[in-house]
Amino acid sequence: MPLVHVLLVLIVVGVLLWLVNTYIPMAASIKSILNAVVVIVVVLWLLNVFGLMENLTRLRVGK
Repeated sequence: MPLVHVLLVLIVVGVLLWLVNTYIPMAASIKSILNAVVVIVVVLWLLNVFGLMENLTRLRVGK
C-alpha cells in the first residue's frame, strides 16, 4: 500500500475521531475508551500494512 494511502487513512480516521469527540456528547470515560480502541485498531492496522504483524505472530507461535 503506498505511503500516501496510509497517510490519507490516518488523516481521515483522525478527523472522524475528532468530530466524534467534539460534536457528540458522551461521558469522559466513554470517550477515553473510544479513543483507546481507535488507537489500538490503527496501530494493529499499521503493523499489518507494513508487514510486521506476520513477524509478531511468527515469534509468538514459535518460529
